[in-house]
Amino acid sequence: MRILVVGDSYVPIEVFSEGLARLSGSHELAFLQIDQSGSFEPASESEQRIHEFAGDPGQVARALNGHDVLVVHGAPVTDRVLSAPELRLVCCARGGPVNVDTAAATERGIPVVTTPGKNAESVADQAIAFMVMLARRFPEAQRFLSDGNRAGGSTFEGAQFFGHDLVGHTLGLVGFGNVGRRVALRARAFGMRILVHDPYLDAAEPDDVEWVDSLPDLLGRSDFVSVHARATAENSRLFDAAAFAAMKPGSYFLNTARETLVDERALADALASGHLAGAALDVVEPQAAAGPHPLLRHPNVVLTPHIGGATHETLLRGVEMIAAEIDRFAAGDPLVNVVDRAALLQ
Repeated sequence: MRILVVGDSYVPIEVFSEGLARLSGSHELAFLQIDQSGSFEPASESEQRIHEFAGDPGQVARALNGHDVLVVHGAPVTDRVLSAPELRLVCCARGGPVNVDTAAATERGIPVVTTPGKNAESVADQAIAFMVMLARRFPEAQRFLSDGNRAGGSTFEGAQFFGHDLVGHTLGLVGFGNVGRRVALRARAFGMRILVHDPYLDAAEPDDVEWVDSLPDLLGRSDFVSVHARATAENSRLFDAAAFAAMKPGSYFLNTARETLVDERALADALASGHLAGAALDVVEPQAAAGPHPLLRHPNVVLTPHIGGATHETLLRGVEMIAAEIDRFAAGDPLVNVVDRAALLQ
């Protein structure tokens, strides 16, 4: 098969080349680094259906001529791209193919495969790091030094930053998919008790966590609440004023999932009142005004700019998942991570 691989600034062709190297013996691979220097304004209906993309679909369409498989991370895949007559498979090396017009792909009978869970290990690491930082009051200690105070060697200087160990405390996981399960594995190593709330899963396994049917019950019993739920229209602002009020006084809130799950104004109020002892978020709502995010006004808050999956291992893991799907496709075996299964029926 002829495979066109399109790199971008997040997943460059060097990473794709490494992760797809084993395919080169049996397939013809061509590489294109998408040009992100210009501006592209979506005009067609298909172009307006995609977002979080990099580059111009015209560049992809021109390079795609004669290829059977298209591999991308963030390059735009619109009806213009999907109209290539030889194209039979689209591979998107991310969990959600928001840069791919999957409806147009389905219409053409072209399956789209993705890489769900590729970042689960790195996001789980970050959730544990967040817990340690909050429990040990690292944000406040860092600000103390950033304000010009000297770091000395006296034991007594640490008296103003007494925190907590993780051992013996309770972690409440909201969502128990790829990431949530890995957070539980790590938290058990810290000696934590683990509660789980996930209405979409069977509570029969595993038996080393306690399943909780009621979200308010989990919130009221947890010292740390970590969100790992998939964002849907139904759970928008799942964590609102009522949810934060239901949390245990002096507990901590973590979100490494999606920003739509949290009412940030309600979170700010819970922090300002002292009801919550701290919060850490990797995802926040985009701010219209320039300057620091409003949540950073609170000294017990950690914010990161959506870096949960930003590790070299995550990128390579995703590309290797794509290589496995291409192997299956070439062999005529069932694809695993297909987002438009209706395309397989055409």
